[in-house]
Amino acid sequence: MIGYQIRDWKDFPPLALDPYKVLGVDRSASEAEIKKAHRRKAKDLHPDQNPDDPKKLEAFKQVSQAWDILGDKEKRAKFDRGEIDGDGNPTGFGAGGYPGGGGGFPGGGGQRWESRGAGNPFGGAQGDPFEDILSGMFGGGRSRRSGPVKGRDVRYRVTIDFADAVTGARRRMTMADGTALDVNIPAGIESGQTLRLKSQGQASPNGGPPGDALLEVEVTASKVWERDGKDLRMTVPIDLKIAVLGGSVEVKTPSGPVTLKVPAGSNTGSQLRLRGKGVQTSTPGNLYARLEIVLDDPKDEGLKAWAEGR
Repeated sequence: MIGYQIRDWKDFPPLALDPYKVLGVDRSASEAEIKKAHRRKAKDLHPDQNPDDPKKLEAFKQVSQAWDILGDKEKRAKFDRGEIDGDGNPTGFGAGGYPGGGGGFPGGGGQRWESRGAGNPFGGAQGDPFEDILSGMFGGGRSRRSGPVKGRDVRYRVTIDFADAVTGARRRMTMADGTALDVNIPAGIESGQTLRLKSQGQASPNGGPPGDALLEVEVTASKVWERDGKDLRMTVPIDLKIAVLGGSVEVKTPSGPVTLKVPAGSNTGSQLRLRGKGVQTSTPGNLYARLEIVLDDPKDEGLKAWAEGR
C-alpha cells in the first residue's frame, strides 16, 4: 500500500481574496453600488495619491482585481456560482460550490460527495477539491481542462482628454501597475464606455492565447466646449464694434483654431455654425458658436458720450 500525507493547511497557498469583502459590499449589491464602492476605494488608494506607500499600492491592486471580477457581469456570475475564485482562476467547483456560492466545500451542504472505492476516498459526483493534488501524486485522475485556456482579462480605469474623445487619437497610457499600453481612442467615445485591447491581458497558464485589457473610459470635462451628441457648443466673446460692423474672430476648435466670420448687426445670443467641426465620427457633427458681446472698456468716454447721445 502506498502511503501519503496531507500537509497542514498552512503549507498550501492562501485562498484568493473575496472581491465583495475587498470592495466592502454585500453579495446582493447592485452594479451601481459596486461601481461606486470601487471608484471610492480606487481614488483613496491610487498610487498618485499615495507615493512610496507599498501597503496602499498592494491594497489598490486588490481593489483593481476585485473590480475585474465584480465589474464584469459574466465573471461575477461565475464567481457567485463558485466556478472561479477571486483571482479569476477556475476552481473546479460547480454551482453553489466554494468559494463563490453559499454551500459546498468547505462550509456547507451545496456539494455532494460520493465514495468511488478505496483508490480515491475523496471522489465526488460534482467535483473533488483534492483531485488535482492526488492526481499529481499518483499520475492519474481526470483532467479538468480539455485544452489551452485563454489568459485572464485585466480591467483598468483611464481618463481621456475631451479633445481626444472628440477627434480620436493614439496615445501611450501608463496603467496604475506600471504597464504601458498603446491605445487607439476612437472619435466619439464617451464616459462609461469600455475599450478592449486584444491580447494585452495576462498570459495563459497553459499555452493558450493571452487575455485582453479592458479600459473603462472617463472623459474629462472641457472649459471651452460642451458636447451635444455629435455636435459641440461654445460661447465666443466679440467686441461691440465687430457686433455692429461685422468682422472676423479666431475660434478654438478641438482640431485647431479656425476663423469665424461674424455678420454685421450680430447680437448676444446669435448662433453661428461651423460645419463639420464637431465630433469627428464617420459623419462629423457641427460646432455651434453662441456670440456674446463684451465691451473692451466699459468706462470708455467715447462710448459713454455715444450712449448719452452727445
